[in-house]
Amino acid sequence: MATIYTVTQLNAYVGNLFREDFLLAGLRVQGELSNVKYHASGHIYFTLKDSGAELRGVIYRQNALGLDMRLADGMQVVCTGAVTVYEKAGVYQLNTKTVEKLGQGELYALYQARLRALEAEGLFDAAHKKPLPRFVLTLGVVTSPSGAAIHDIQTVARQQNPYVKIVLYPALVQGEGAAESIVRGIRTLDRRGVDLMIVGRGGGSLEDLWCFNDERVARAAYACETPLISAVGHESDVTLLDFVADLRAATPSAAAERGVPNLAAQLALIAGLRQQLSRGLREKVGDLRARARGAGFRLRLNAPEELLSARQQRTLALRQGLEAGLNKKIQARRAAFQLLAARLRAASPLNRLTGGYAYAAHADGTAVQSAASLSTGERLSLRFLDGAAEVRVEEIRREQQEESHGRKA
Repeated sequence: MATIYTVTQLNAYVGNLFREDFLLAGLRVQGELSNVKYHASGHIYFTLKDSGAELRGVIYRQNALGLDMRLADGMQVVCTGAVTVYEKAGVYQLNTKTVEKLGQGELYALYQARLRALEAEGLFDAAHKKPLPRFVLTLGVVTSPSGAAIHDIQTVARQQNPYVKIVLYPALVQGEGAAESIVRGIRTLDRRGVDLMIVGRGGGSLEDLWCFNDERVARAAYACETPLISAVGHESDVTLLDFVADLRAATPSAAAERGVPNLAAQLALIAGLRQQLSRGLREKVGDLRARARGAGFRLRLNAPEELLSARQQRTLALRQGLEAGLNKKIQARRAAFQLLAARLRAASPLNRLTGGYAYAAHADGTAVQSAASLSTGERLSLRFLDGAAEVRVEEIRREQQEESHGRKA
């Protein structure tokens, strides 16, 4: 009967074969770097590839300290080291001692060529950048519906303003057809008239993010009339879209934080403006009235008897003119204040509780987002405009609704 081995025994045996192989103990391998990761431990992990295959690689801290360059995706290099087995995972890798740079990879060279061409056309000019809006009621997002980016954007945006409306255009963000899908998303949300747009995804290799280096995506972002924030990958990932966008955020979460103003801060700002406006109006009214009274007093004191009537008429006309001008300014200021007040009411949580509506919350205080989040027998809190009530869920009825915000690519 054949001997039965454990996984640990098998991996240890294969690892020993690799260590005893003279060729694998010291060799030089040429390829293009991809998925380069600098770990907090000081180790460097990467993938070495060519047109036909890939090989995992690692440079441990003691060897990484001796490198005379910083590794990056797209670099053509020659790695010297030994092929060993990482027995815990059952995979083999190139344990690299030294790295020599041969030149930049084809993708990186193409990226640099496009970067120079678009810059020469003026697509990156600061004069073309649009300021972000002070009020964001509708936020458009072009990203994958199943990735971490949309979850991060939704979470942070609703922390900033629980009442912001998020419109998702579900786009491909990697692979074949991704660039066309992103272009359609930008154009669709731009036509829809959202207040702000975020385009992006989570981190990845140069190949993973290549659709954001597509010239068509860059030109669509340049032509977009809606203020646009790029949020592609991590801090170290820079794409052509980042250069064209009105603002570049390091991550999708940072994009939502920068793009969606904090509701509490906005309400405080409006209250301050209201106080400032009222104080300015009172001071202006007091000043004009004092000037009118002073002018009338001087006329009565200095004018001869026969001119007093005429001067009084002039004083009356002056006073009426001043009051008319004052009333006009007051009306203009009042109209501006009413506009600010209307925006305040539109953003006010209490405004949502009129006309028979109520705010439902779970026992932990979080908002009830859908019937799917409820459980029979669960206790809920209902907040009305004039009070609150505690209720229990007796029955759950779900309704199917569909909303399309753009053709899914």
